[in-house]
Amino acid sequence: MTTVVLADDEALLRKAMAAILPLEGDVEVLAEAADGAEAVEATLRHRPDVLVIDLEMPNVDGLGAVAAIRKERPEQVILMLTRHARPGVLRKALKLGVQGFVSKSADPSHIATVIGTLQQGKRWIDPDVSALAVIDDVPLTDRELDVLRVTSEGYSVADIAARLHLAPGTVRNYLSNAMQKTQTRTRHEAARYAREHDWL
Repeated sequence: MTTVVLADDEALLRKAMAAILPLEGDVEVLAEAADGAEAVEATLRHRPDVLVIDLEMPNVDGLGAVAAIRKERPEQVILMLTRHARPGVLRKALKLGVQGFVSKSADPSHIATVIGTLQQGKRWIDPDVSALAVIDDVPLTDRELDVLRVTSEGYSVADIAARLHLAPGTVRNYLSNAMQKTQTRTRHEAARYAREHDWL
């Protein structure tokens, strides 16, 4: 029996998965979470074999939750679900050590099979997702992408610096580089450009 914590902000989908997964394989759902913060709390409390987590959630997103969990529980096996697998986000998830990546539209029986595969110490990335992961035509560095990601959330340079633990001057340098590479005039235009090109 593989124990699982399910984290997804879409209640209907989460409840459906919680009901269907035990029917599709030897899966026991220990807890459900509606956002990243709840996912961290539930994972650290229940210590499941596999955390099944949505990439896009309010407040703390899937990547933020995984980063927090990794600090306390580096061995945690994680399966990430996504609708829109952007190359930049995908690469960041893989760097965080996410072992599995599956489309949210996948059949529940497939998700159950992947959960079992990960629990055996193997990795799984759906073919359509892995195709995006190897596309490396992003001219921006990871740090420039981090700064643009926070910029797109509406934060000031000082706030960005505080959130990313950088000096304000360093943030300005990253933003300037990003604007040059995207040939945009403002940081907000650069962030929008990066998002439109699926780099964030």
